[in-house]
Amino acid sequence: MLVVDTSVWVDYFNGVENPQVEFLHAVLDKTPILIGDIILAEVLQGFRHDPDFEKVRRTLGKFVQASMVNPELAVQSARNYRSLRQRGITVRKTIDSLIATYCIENDHELLHNDSDFDGYEEHLGLRVIHP
Repeated sequence: MLVVDTSVWVDYFNGVENPQVEFLHAVLDKTPILIGDIILAEVLQGFRHDPDFEKVRRTLGKFVQASMVNPELAVQSARNYRSLRQRGITVRKTIDSLIATYCIENDHELLHNDSDFDGYEEHLGLRVIHP
């Protein structure tokens, strides 16, 4: 299943044109897409006006929804973060570590536009779509 990171959804809803958004447009009706709870929260918190918030909430509600974090995943995420830090790679956002670890543990592909995921791909086996 394909997990689309907040970085791509924000660009998508803001009308930004980049390879990730073009790829998302191409697969929206053809590929199962998973929206994790923490991604849903990140995307929705960016909308200032209620009508926009509700429209996007309904749109994202059409995709497969999943809880991404539980105690076991949180511990594994911390392990992954520490492993990268020991290699000299600092991940800026805890939420990116949680998303990357969720994808690794569940064998999902990730579509993103955020360099925080690069170390997870290079060293920990995160499967990333490169459009």
